[in-house]
Amino acid sequence: MQRLAGFVSATPACSVLSSGLESGGWWLKLTIDISHSLAWNVVQEYGHVLNLLSVEERLPTVFYPVSPPPYMNGGPADYLSWVIECRAPGFTPDLAAEWLEGRLPRPVDDVLQWNKEVDP
Repeated sequence: MQRLAGFVSATPACSVLSSGLESGGWWLKLTIDISHSLAWNVVQEYGHVLNLLSVEERLPTVFYPVSPPPYMNGGPADYLSWVIECRAPGFTPDLAAEWLEGRLPRPVDDVLQWNKEVDP
């Protein structure tokens, strides 16, 4: 889980909250600072790779938002978080990190590589 958590933590606007291993799978919970200029780029990239890279190359992972009810705790903007989840025993967090590393901007922590038109 360390490799995936390290990669996610290096991604602009992202912070890892927690992670876990379960029988037959794993999960990683993170926050994305929605006020960051690259927040939606990050959501789009993670969603693309982890949810539906292509019809032929679908990973056994899902990336999705989670939130308490909007009427509690100040609303979803304050408490919105995201989960990367996998229920396939053979697909490890290291493999997920490998797929992300191979498809997201390099180096992932360099904001200039994400979008040449966005100021850092």
